[in-house]
Amino acid sequence: MSGTPQGSVWKQPAQVWAVAFACVVAFMGIGLVDPILPAIADSLQATPVETELLFTSYLLVTGLAMLVTSWISSRIGAKATLLVGLALIVVFALLCALSGSVDAVIGFRAGWGLGNALFISTALATIVGAASGGSGAAIVLYEAALGLGIAIGPLLGGLLGEMSWRAPFFGVVALMAIAFIAVSALLRGPFEKREPVPFSAPFRALGRPALAILAVTALFYNIGFFVLLAFSPFPLGFGAMGIGLTFFGWGVALAITSVWVAPALMRRMPRTAIILVTLPLLAVDLIAAGLLVSDPASLVICIIIGGLLLGVMNTVLTEAVMEATDLPRSVASSSYSAVRFLGGAVAPPAAAGLAHAFGDTVPYLFAAASVLLATLTVLLGRKVLSHIDDPSEGAAEDAEAILVGDAA
Repeated sequence: MSGTPQGSVWKQPAQVWAVAFACVVAFMGIGLVDPILPAIADSLQATPVETELLFTSYLLVTGLAMLVTSWISSRIGAKATLLVGLALIVVFALLCALSGSVDAVIGFRAGWGLGNALFISTALATIVGAASGGSGAAIVLYEAALGLGIAIGPLLGGLLGEMSWRAPFFGVVALMAIAFIAVSALLRGPFEKREPVPFSAPFRALGRPALAILAVTALFYNIGFFVLLAFSPFPLGFGAMGIGLTFFGWGVALAITSVWVAPALMRRMPRTAIILVTLPLLAVDLIAAGLLVSDPASLVICIIIGGLLLGVMNTVLTEAVMEATDLPRSVASSSYSAVRFLGGAVAPPAAAGLAHAFGDTVPYLFAAASVLLATLTVLLGRKVLSHIDDPSEGAAEDAEAILVGDAA
């Protein structure tokens, strides 16, 4: 990424911008519901645990679907996979907006997760095939879309959530419909010729020791990530706009370190060393959040600092997956992300349940303990992971590993 010719990054054909715009909207969906969680709980008479299942259904289906998206896209083609994914998001976001019960919203968020998996698993490969300036430029553009979407999602959710908890879902419907039209009209020509991927490939990939270690690390790490993201709106006690602004700051912090700081660190330090420094710092931040949870201003600071650390971890873990095996990058990253999203799926309802039983401090201590388990996993497996610390040049192949690894 560091070698990307910066002058070429923003000079792209219209079809690239169409997919990039759709990427921004897709990634907005991760944090969009954050500011409206308390409002959904109030309006639909749902408990915090039930409300947190909005994340669980979305992330669980996204993760499981990752195991088959490479098989699907290698058969029906990139454009068809993108359009099916976008169409599913439009349909299920609309159904979420029209729902009258929290159970219905939870179910429709699962369908949204399927659409999101199909879309994000194909988007970068499409951008790489169509972008000018080489794969390095495509990666920068994709990461910029990722960061922008993660930052804007909570802000848009807060703005629209001030009107109604349904409004953010209608907003996604409108934006994704525009993205569907843009991709359908502007995306033309072959972008990536792939051999059909065996259905069993992502399952067999987890038998590789290095990839398995990174996947388990990511599972525990993602528990910390999603406790901070999905549980924090409740103890903050803010309205939709206040929560939206808080997590807009979190998303901006994450984007800055993901796109600029992490690559700079990787030019100077081994990847495993960065992981073994950043994860304990994240655990300390989560402990601080738990101890200071009753002070909203302090909790906001902890959330922003957490965003800075999460951005570093997202990029470094993804780069590590790139170098972990000699498997096709799309297969390795799909396997890794499927396990990773399981941590994200478990964390929100577990955090809400712990808070109900023991108070708001305990979910953050639970998250910190999970992050320390991720640290221990890397520490014990460092010998197996030693080869990921050797820089590799294959930028064109690297693009596929970022495909889904940064999506959460």
